[in-house]
Amino acid sequence: MVATDVLGYLTSYNALISFSRFDCFKKVVILAATVMLVYYCEFTDTFSPAEQGFICRDPTLSKPDPGPEQYSGIQPVILYSVVATETAVISGVEVVIFLLHYNLNNLYDQEKAVVMGDCCYVNPMVRRTFRFLGVYVFGLFTTDIFVNAGQLVTGSLAPYFLSVCRPNYTALGCQNTARFVSQSDACTGNPDDIMRARKTFPSKEAALSVYPAVYLAMYVMSCVGSTGGRLAGPLLSLSLVSLAVLTGINRVAEYRNHWSDVIAGQAVGAAIAVFLIFPDLFCSINVFFRKPSLFQICKGFPSTLPNLNHKSTMNWPENSLNANHNIDLE
Repeated sequence: MVATDVLGYLTSYNALISFSRFDCFKKVVILAATVMLVYYCEFTDTFSPAEQGFICRDPTLSKPDPGPEQYSGIQPVILYSVVATETAVISGVEVVIFLLHYNLNNLYDQEKAVVMGDCCYVNPMVRRTFRFLGVYVFGLFTTDIFVNAGQLVTGSLAPYFLSVCRPNYTALGCQNTARFVSQSDACTGNPDDIMRARKTFPSKEAALSVYPAVYLAMYVMSCVGSTGGRLAGPLLSLSLVSLAVLTGINRVAEYRNHWSDVIAGQAVGAAIAVFLIFPDLFCSINVFFRKPSLFQICKGFPSTLPNLNHKSTMNWPENSLNANHNIDLE
């Protein structure tokens, strides 16, 4: 009977370790495929936007050319720096949370978790930090892919399109009539500027500013909660979202995007942030404070999984099971 119980526990243990390895491998493959797709969208000419026609002298497309993104009031280097800073913010918050809830005297005596086998032990703080950072980076890449897909499919024209297109109205027969032009060779301007003016819907800058703002706002709200006062969490969250909204307003004020482009980009960024952060926060926070039943519900595992930390009343050899082995179902 004892041998049967031991064999059953070890079989369940090995099965869960194998599942953990497969799950980790699957996540790495998905993240690698996402990075490759972002690379092809951003740094190659593999995909080209759809070529939309235009109406001669359309006032909504005749705004002055604002120039490259480097001349914008909110330059790309500023936007990307803010996006990258959130990784440091999340890491710092996780360290503070861990130090507040764990005694420094037994910092290294806490229950550890097995990751990808029985040879690698990771502190709960490190596990949570990498989980949130991994989801955050994956969401950034996903937002970029969604935005690029929308821009390539729609080929929406920027407010300054006619300024960089420089169509020959005489050759197109647009001297006195508002004629719709659909020829692909109607533009005589710089091809790079024309390509830039055909990729505006949804606004990438609006999406990449709202996504980290909403992600960090929800993260801060979940960490601060009621312990940080009634106004601390909402104030920080609203400040982050307000800065993202101002980025979208700046895009419209500089004639780089239409209002519809900005609103669509902000909707994409906010939707992806909520979709990714909400279930992860719901599960991770309860795991961090040791509520395994909710963790099992979040992960979809039954509540009857064997607990290898349980000390049975049977007299098993000390080396038959490692009492410190705790299964990480992530």
